[in-house]
Amino acid sequence: MKPGEFILEATDGAARAGTLMTAHGAVRTPVFMPVGTVGSVKSVDPDDLNAAGAQIILGNTYHLYLRPGDDLVARRGGLHRFMAWDQPILTDSGGFQVFSLSALRKLTPEGVEFRSHLDGSAHFFSPEKVVSIQRNLGSDIMMVLDECPPYGADRDYAARSLELSANWAAACRAAYPQGSGDQLLFGIVQGGFYEDLRAESAARTIDIPCEGYALGGLSVGESKPEMLAIMRHTAPLLPAGKPRYLMGVGTPLDILDGIEAGIDMFDCVLPTRNARNGTLFTTQGRVNIKRAEFREDDGPLDPNCPCLACRRFSRAYLRHLYVSRELLSYRLNTIHNLTYFLALAAGARRAIQEGRFAAYKAGVEAVYGGTQG
Repeated sequence: MKPGEFILEATDGAARAGTLMTAHGAVRTPVFMPVGTVGSVKSVDPDDLNAAGAQIILGNTYHLYLRPGDDLVARRGGLHRFMAWDQPILTDSGGFQVFSLSALRKLTPEGVEFRSHLDGSAHFFSPEKVVSIQRNLGSDIMMVLDECPPYGADRDYAARSLELSANWAAACRAAYPQGSGDQLLFGIVQGGFYEDLRAESAARTIDIPCEGYALGGLSVGESKPEMLAIMRHTAPLLPAGKPRYLMGVGTPLDILDGIEAGIDMFDCVLPTRNARNGTLFTTQGRVNIKRAEFREDDGPLDPNCPCLACRRFSRAYLRHLYVSRELLSYRLNTIHNLTYFLALAAGARRAIQEGRFAAYKAGVEAVYGGTQG
């Protein structure tokens, strides 16, 4: 296989198991991608990520452009070498981060002007600029620049956002034509919470030849039924022969709902952020490790988990580390949560290959139903 090839190996209903080839190796889907915004998955190192089962991680164009600078990363040999990670990396274009700076940005047909959250300095992202930054970073998968409409945006705003995103996506592709290198480019479907606009955005984005397609603009404040409705409506509109990526959505049940709808790739800060807050995901349900009930609990956090935290340490010790604010707490908790999420996706892949995905999903729902993280 060469970079950009995607082989669909098995289906179970709409759920899919496949393999995407990148310049740094194969990614077997469904897959969860740990978030390493600034070139680091918080509190863990590449060996921890490998042990947890990570195949691909994320970096962020906006943050790495501001600090340390994409030119500096390029001079260090690219992001893989800079952070000592030799497996695939996907970089988000920074569109969502700029969206979150709504009071500090100005949209134009040519791109977006914004001020740095670090020092207030002025910057401008055009489609060509975000491709150039991601080329410098050397990521295996680059995302097009898009505009994410806020939750509650009216139809006119969502339609204008759709138009802007479609034009920017075309400009990104023109800046990095297919076949010009081993980096892959994914398009992003927008359209707010209007099904017809989502269909229009999907059609216009698919017209731009990309190696994969993403659903953006979800998990921005909407209810779970609203998110599921848009996801289930839009996923089947994307090409069956290309990987499908649901951006920034990621409780255990959200991931399984996405897989059931035909999504292949997921990312979310939830497992790492919740780890630092003491909320841990196990095969027996969520655990709030700071609770007093664990003060003298000598059992493992999750007897079914092979991670370092569960193999070597007790719940009592993990609670002690957390309430003492020891740095080891963040590392062990993060290792555990990432191991759980990565195993969840790997288990879904096996279930799809064996034609038992519905039963697999029902088993997780029995544990996590009504507790979305």
